[in-house]
Amino acid sequence: MSTNQRLDGKVAIVTGAGSGIGQASALLLAEQGAKLLLIDIDRERVEKVKSTIEQGGGEAITGNCDISHAESLKDCFSEAVDKWGKIDIVFANAGINGTKAPIEIMELDEWDATININLRGTFATVKYAIPYLKEAGGSIIITSSINGNRVFTGFGFSAYSTTKAGQVAFMKMAALELARYKIRVNAICPGAIATNIDQSTIAKPELDEVTIPIEYPEGDQPLADGPGQPAQVAQLVAFLASDDSSHITGTEIYIDGAESLIH
Repeated sequence: MSTNQRLDGKVAIVTGAGSGIGQASALLLAEQGAKLLLIDIDRERVEKVKSTIEQGGGEAITGNCDISHAESLKDCFSEAVDKWGKIDIVFANAGINGTKAPIEIMELDEWDATININLRGTFATVKYAIPYLKEAGGSIIITSSINGNRVFTGFGFSAYSTTKAGQVAFMKMAALELARYKIRVNAICPGAIATNIDQSTIAKPELDEVTIPIEYPEGDQPLADGPGQPAQVAQLVAFLASDDSSHITGTEIYIDGAESLIH
């Protein structure tokens, strides 16, 4: 998927911009002409993305904020507006897998950690961007997942899947509420993508007690020989950020090579 509409002059915010889908999307949005506010909990990683964008002739700044500390987002957004005068695109992408454990074993603080980053963090990212987006309309894109929406066999992922289902419901509520301001809100639902998100997974040994053996056809992604690539997801993000998708809102789009259809 390629966008005919470039993003020249647009200002975009990308959370989780230091790696994986966020990094690939930030680089493509910059290539399309957007100016980027890059947010990531890993400062060193996101500074490298900024440097890459600048080496390619683009503009980017990094935000010293963490979506799990929502108030800091306001300061980050203000930095972008002070520099460029507006915000047009918000890619609420940051998230974690969190703790993978049976419901009985999972601690409340482990549940809360995943909810706070994935769901509360998404809410805060959208909330604090709305006053700026209302000025001229824009596009909000949320990274959800096939988990919690089409797939429920991720044993131990009750917290993660709940956040991903919640993000889609929140997206639909926001899309209707914000339509009058010409703000579009959509969600992407990736399947297995070659990223480092598994590094944020804490799996407990008790999982073996609740896992149900399931046999899948050879190859979990029928369209490909392995997981999708961040660059493929970035193409979808760029499309939803552009005017090519001007009549699309309130929609979750699956990007998983048909993986969720056999799970």
